Amino acid sequence: MTRRPDSLLTPQRPGDEWLHDLWDDTEYTETAVVERSSRQHRVLKWLVFAVASVLIAGVLTGGAIGWWYIREVNPSGDPKASINFTVNDNDTLQTISVRLEEAGVITNAGVFRYYVEHKGGLVLTPGYYEFRPRDHIGNLMRVLNTPPAATYKRVTFPEGFTISQMGKRVQRDLPPMTAASFTVAATSPDLHSSFQAPGSTSLEGLLFPDTYQVAGNESETQVIARMIKLMERVGRQENIDQRATELGLDITPYKVLIVASLIEREAKFDSDRAKIARVIYNRLFLGMPLGIDAALYYGQPPDLPFGVLKATDSGYNTYLHPGLPPTPIANPGRASIRAALNPAPNPSLGDPLCKGLVGNPACVYLYYVVSDADGHHVFAVTLDQHNANVQAARDAGLLQQ
Repeated sequence: MTRRPDSLLTPQRPGDEWLHDLWDDTEYTETAVVERSSRQHRVLKWLVFAVASVLIAGVLTGGAIGWWYIREVNPSGDPKASINFTVNDNDTLQTISVRLEEAGVITNAGVFRYYVEHKGGLVLTPGYYEFRPRDHIGNLMRVLNTPPAATYKRVTFPEGFTISQMGKRVQRDLPPMTAASFTVAATSPDLHSSFQAPGSTSLEGLLFPDTYQVAGNESETQVIARMIKLMERVGRQENIDQRATELGLDITPYKVLIVASLIEREAKFDSDRAKIARVIYNRLFLGMPLGIDAALYYGQPPDLPFGVLKATDSGYNTYLHPGLPPTPIANPGRASIRAALNPAPNPSLGDPLCKGLVGNPACVYLYYVVSDADGHHVFAVTLDQHNANVQAARDAGLLQQ
C-alpha cells in the first residue's frame, strides 16, 4: 500500500497516522461548495427564466389570438344597415362563408366556419335572408338557422296604385325583389284572373291593394297570385257578376273594375265615388267621351303638360275617344268597386240642379270638377253649370289656367 507524503498525514491520536483528504480541509471544502452552488444557481436561474419567458410568451400569444378571435366573432362598433343575401340550393357552409366574407357581412370566412362548427352547425335552407354586416356571428348563425318560410315582411299597396307603382313598393319593402321582376311577373301567362277579359295579358286593375305578409321564400309571382285571389274574393263579396249584369250597357266584371279604377284615381272621398260612377255610366249611355283627366296620365311620363296629354291620341285619351279605356288605369280598392257597382241615383226633379232646364231634358249627372283644396268635387247636369264650376275652381287656384 502506498502511503501519502508525510505532509498529508496528520496524527489522529498519539501513535496513529491517517490519510489527509482535501474534503477534510474546511477552507477548501467551503470554497468548492460555494463555487459549485454558484454555478448551479446560475443554471437554475437561467432555466427558470427561460421557462418563464416561454410561458409568458405563450400567455401573450394566446391572449392576442384570443382577443383577435373575439374581435372576429363580434366586431367592434355597431352593425351596419341590413343587406339581403340569397342561399342557393347547392350552397354549403364553405361556399356560404366565402360569399358572406365577399359581401362584407363577416371579416373572416375561416373564423365563421370554426364558430359554426363548434356551435352546433347549420341546416341551410335556400331562400332570401337579411343580415347586418359586422354583426355578432351568433346572430348571423341564428338568422341562417331560421327558414325563410318562417320570416315575414309587410308590404302595403295603397288603393289606386298601378302595377308599376306596386313594383317600386315591392323593391323598397321586399328586397331582393325588384320592380322590373314584379312587372314581368304581372304579365306572366301563368297568372290569370277570373275577371280578366278574353285575350287580355294585363293584370292591371286585377290586383287587390292591401297590406300583405310576405314570407322570405315567396317570389314575385306568388305575391301577385295572392293579390289576384284577394281581388276575386272581394269581387264575389260585392256580388260583382250579378250587379254587373244589372247595370246593363254590356257591363262585365272586368269593365266594372275599369270603372272602379277611374273612380279610384279621381275621387278622394267616399261621398264623391258613387256620383262619379253615375257620371261615367250616364256618359257611356249617351255615347259621350268620359273626359276623365286621370286616364290621360296612365302610362305617360308624369312631367308631360296636361295640354300635351290631352292632344295625345291613345286608347286612354277619354277626351278623344268615347267609351271606357282598354284596361283599368289602377288597382281599385273595395270602396271604389262598391261605388262602381252601386252608382248614386241621378238628382231628383226638385234638386236645384234640375230647375230651369230648357226643353225639359233629363236631369242627370254629366259633369264634375274639384271644388276645394282637400279634393272634394262639385257635380253638374248642364254644361253651363259645369263651366261656372270650372271657373270657380280656376279662380281658387285649383285648376291649371
